[in-house]
Amino acid sequence: MSTSSTPTPRGPAGPPPGPDLRPRVQVTRHMHFSAAHRLFRPDWSDEENDRVFGDCANPQWHGHNYEIEVTVDGEIDPETGYVMDLKLLKDAIQGEVIDDVDHRNLNEQVSWLAGVNPTTENLVVAIWNRLAPALPDSVELRRIVLRETPRNHVEYTGPRAGQGDAP
Repeated sequence: MSTSSTPTPRGPAGPPPGPDLRPRVQVTRHMHFSAAHRLFRPDWSDEENDRVFGDCANPQWHGHNYEIEVTVDGEIDPETGYVMDLKLLKDAIQGEVIDDVDHRNLNEQVSWLAGVNPTTENLVVAIWNRLAPALPDSVELRRIVLRETPRNHVEYTGPRAGQGDAP
């Protein structure tokens, strides 16, 4: 039986862990943008587009106030205490995604969506493909949640091993 009443410090409050024991933590940045789009396939008739996409196939477009959450994973840097400076994550999301899509027509004004039917599912994959290469090597992109409405969202956790994902 131990008579010591002082517990051994563990984790961030204790001594720095060894190089193989640094904690991995996920951090998330939440942002928003507004955009218009139309869901349709040009190779389908108007009737078929209306049947499949309903009001979203309206030739006069419609818009959403999207909410996006980007989660990265990494080890806590022993010098800064950060996984990643959240301002740098914000700047990457802003520069690679928001600046291109905010107050834009996704079908006509976003070059990296050319030829893509801009469903929320296709949009989240395209955002991943755009954002992942812009992040520092010290973190891994783990998840993007894209909310099209307060009731509808998609979540993407990246391509499966050995497979690339379009769009």
